Amino acid sequence: MNMNKIPEGWHRHSNGGGLVQDTAKVEPEAYVGKDARVFGNARVFGNARVFDNAEVSGNARVFGNAWVLGNAEVSGNAWVFGSARVSDFARVFGDARVFDNAEVSGNAEVSGNARVSDFARVFGNAWVFGSARVSDNAEVSGNAWVSDFARVFGSAQVSE
Repeated sequence: MNMNKIPEGWHRHSNGGGLVQDTAKVEPEAYVGKDARVFGNARVFGNARVFDNAEVSGNARVFGNAWVLGNAEVSGNAWVFGSARVSDFARVFGDARVFDNAEVSGNAEVSGNARVSDFARVFGNAWVFGSARVSDNAEVSGNAWVSDFARVFGSAQVSE
């Protein structure tokens, strides 16, 4: 999509100038940077920031003080909130939740009904999915997969 031209059914957000599809809702306090996009039925509100080449789509919600940046994608019914960060080429989708001060970065993916919370970090090429939970100060990195009903918490580190 040519970011300089506003396609029919889209508008530029007043705080940052990013593209917002008319079906999506971004509150005035939220920030959508000039190269970012919010579309579908997505919602961005509170002090949330979506910038760089990031995208928020589907029925996704980004709110609180959350940031989505780089080439990150938040889609489906996923929520990113609190002071969470999703960056680089990371993807959060399905019914996943990333919240509190959690970070998802690199090429990591969080999907399904997975939850990443507290100060947990998921990065590298890691994938957290199913109904897995990563919390506290735990880290999942490298090519590791955490799935099903697995719980990674405390100061645990999972890497492959």
